[in-house]
Amino acid sequence: MSGHLGELFVKVCEVIIADRRIQAVLFDFDGTLADTAADLGNAMNSVLHAHGRVPLPLSTLRPHTSQGARGMIKASFGYGVDHADYAALKNEFLAVYEKTLLAHTRLFDGMQDVLDLLSAKHIAWGIITNKHSRFSIPIMQGLALGEQVLVCGDTTAHAKPHPEPLLYAAAKLGVAPECCAYVGDAGTDMQAAQAAGMLAIAAAWGFIPPGDSVDSWPFDLCCATPTELGTLLTSLKSNSLP
Repeated sequence: MSGHLGELFVKVCEVIIADRRIQAVLFDFDGTLADTAADLGNAMNSVLHAHGRVPLPLSTLRPHTSQGARGMIKASFGYGVDHADYAALKNEFLAVYEKTLLAHTRLFDGMQDVLDLLSAKHIAWGIITNKHSRFSIPIMQGLALGEQVLVCGDTTAHAKPHPEPLLYAAAKLGVAPECCAYVGDAGTDMQAAQAAGMLAIAAAWGFIPPGDSVDSWPFDLCCATPTELGTLLTSLKSNSLP
């Protein structure tokens, strides 16, 4: 955004954030904080090759990565979760992926600046992902992000879009849900945020599958880039949360 439209956007966002008294910012991981598409895509192509199928361009697989194994298998083999071969393919895919979790995975450009801003303002932040701890913990350790809470797909009884993982994170931080913002690149992220009573911020730079649209998500605010998110979060007041 630029000119008066951009200025208006920022002012409206500042009012919303001030009204919500945001004290903590929580993030989805794949497609929001980090670009994990190459590692996931390469793992899927290894499985395709093992089954005598032609590997797919990473650009074809990329939009499906936020949906995890379910989305990748559907995009690659055309199989849904009810297919007889789905479970075996899922296990095979995850076993391959586990060996190359950090080969290419990196934060999106501008996202480190966002995390540095939160740290400078003493704003608590954490990660809530549907990726299981088997994968999430080694990745977080490898990236050394310094998150104050990590909620994985197997941390709570329910995964997103259920609000339980978000409420669990807020409780761990000691922050009321209504004083938290959740940033994610899927409609299910926004559903979870609103169900938890958090400010829902859509990450429009993420992995959005064909047929889906950010405009159809129930968000409160939407940012096109991590840099725009950083601009939005500059309006947060500093606090002294641990």
